[in-house]
Amino acid sequence: MSQPAPHIVRRGSGAPLILVHGMGVDHRLLLPLDAALEAAGGWERIYLDLPGFGGTPALPAPGGLPELADWLDAAVGDLVGDARFALLGNSLGGLLVREVLARRQGQVAGLALIAPVVDPDPEQRDVPERVVLDTDEALLAELDEDDAEPFLDMAVIQTRPVWENFREHVLPGVRALDKDAVENLEKDYALEGPLPEQRFGTFDRPTLIVTGRQDDKVGWKDQLALAEHFPRLTLAMLDRTGHNVHLDQEAAVGAMVQNWAEDAAREL
Repeated sequence: MSQPAPHIVRRGSGAPLILVHGMGVDHRLLLPLDAALEAAGGWERIYLDLPGFGGTPALPAPGGLPELADWLDAAVGDLVGDARFALLGNSLGGLLVREVLARRQGQVAGLALIAPVVDPDPEQRDVPERVVLDTDEALLAELDEDDAEPFLDMAVIQTRPVWENFREHVLPGVRALDKDAVENLEKDYALEGPLPEQRFGTFDRPTLIVTGRQDDKVGWKDQLALAEHFPRLTLAMLDRTGHNVHLDQEAAVGAMVQNWAEDAAREL
């Protein structure tokens, strides 16, 4: 059965850097990182929508996580061929790009993981209790109920600047998702075989992992355990930060992403 072609947004020129979003959103969530990547130089940023999200049609049945991983690997192969490239993944995208790394380790110049899923099984995750550190009650009173629901579920800083970032970069993807595709994915939300790092062992090129101290979706403790697999790892945990790390702390995460992209470019 034919597979859906990825909806792609390309920015800049240079070696390919493929950015992969997480569940329930689309590529627009990662666009706030583009200024930092542009400043680093040397990369063509390739933002793609996973099947069932944004502009990419859903996978044919069964459409579970194994099929999604295979689809992404094939899409990456079509985009880069035999060239060296870099990967940046957020949330579920952080798991998927590690799967691509396990299959194409020799080609990957650098890996960045922003609030990555470590184990797709929520029961296996070590996450902190849900907290909200700052709330603008006047703002919340203004919001449409449907728009407010995902914001209140995700944001630990519920203020106007964070809301405006959320409205621009998260809500469009939330509104565009294919609910049937999400349902199929949730029915088989596990990779086949061992997790990627158990297969690739170590990855000795520039790596960045950024976590939120208040991230109650994927946490931060599981991500610390990944460190042994990455000898050239920069690892950060940011306070006042939930699952949308790069929206809550845009300047700090942007600086780290720029530094990582500059280091990875030296591996091309």
